[in-house]
Amino acid sequence: MVSGAAPEAPALLSPGEIRDLARKLDVRPSKRLGQNFVTDAGTVRRIVSLAALDPEDVVLEVGPGFGSLTLALLPAARQVTAVEVDPVLAAALPVTVAAHAPSFPQRLTVVTADAARIGAAELPGDPPTALVANLPYNVAVPVVLHLLAELPSLRRGLVMVQAEVADRMTAPPGNRVYGVPSVKLAWYSDARRAGPVPRTVFWPVPNVDSGLVAFTRRDPPQVDVPRAAVFAVVDAAFSQRRKTLRAALAGWAGSAADAERVLRAAGVDPGARGEALGVAEFARIAQAATIGES
Repeated sequence: MVSGAAPEAPALLSPGEIRDLARKLDVRPSKRLGQNFVTDAGTVRRIVSLAALDPEDVVLEVGPGFGSLTLALLPAARQVTAVEVDPVLAAALPVTVAAHAPSFPQRLTVVTADAARIGAAELPGDPPTALVANLPYNVAVPVVLHLLAELPSLRRGLVMVQAEVADRMTAPPGNRVYGVPSVKLAWYSDARRAGPVPRTVFWPVPNVDSGLVAFTRRDPPQVDVPRAAVFAVVDAAFSQRRKTLRAALAGWAGSAADAERVLRAAGVDPGARGEALGVAEFARIAQAATIGES
């Protein structure tokens, strides 16, 4: 490379190269781990473009697999921390990056761990500022919620999830798919759909399409009550979707009468249903219960 020239862009993986890597590593995509690998370079470039990364961003990538997305992320950020639960794939990723992105290997850190359980102390280097990932279908929502709780440094992100999950994560109150994922994600951030992804860009091809979800962190509702208390209300409210809040929260509050008292103290109609409430209203309910106990 000529001194002063821009680093050479990485050579992204082709579908054939991904299959060759799988054979070489004796990796068979696991349904249990939700492994569906992106094989389309255009989709990878689109994800990185929509992520709108800053050159100083430290990106957290969950489930890098063979490195399709990793290679495209490296030139766009200061550092990429890739968390991979499969030890074989984790060990192979630095080798792939060295071969396909020889100008950028120093920007990659690989951590072999379960992203749904990882703690901030297990991530070396500077705290991550952005989450960009093709998330396994079976753990997408728990992983995003865990990382937002565990890593306050995460300011924004773009994740690829199952299309129906993307709808639930971004649904507003009153929408037919609005539920627990919608409310809990809204506690941390503003989230929106950022586009569809066809199933044909994956290997193996899944039975469903995917969707991109973009989020930007914001402050939670201003209430003097812990997040866990608010989430307990949310879980109870949606455990019986067809019931009114007075009935659905009876077990949580102690009785239907206690639930009605708390709801009225929070300024919420006891005859409403959980799907009509926003995160701020759930927070007020949790706070009213706390005040009633004091």
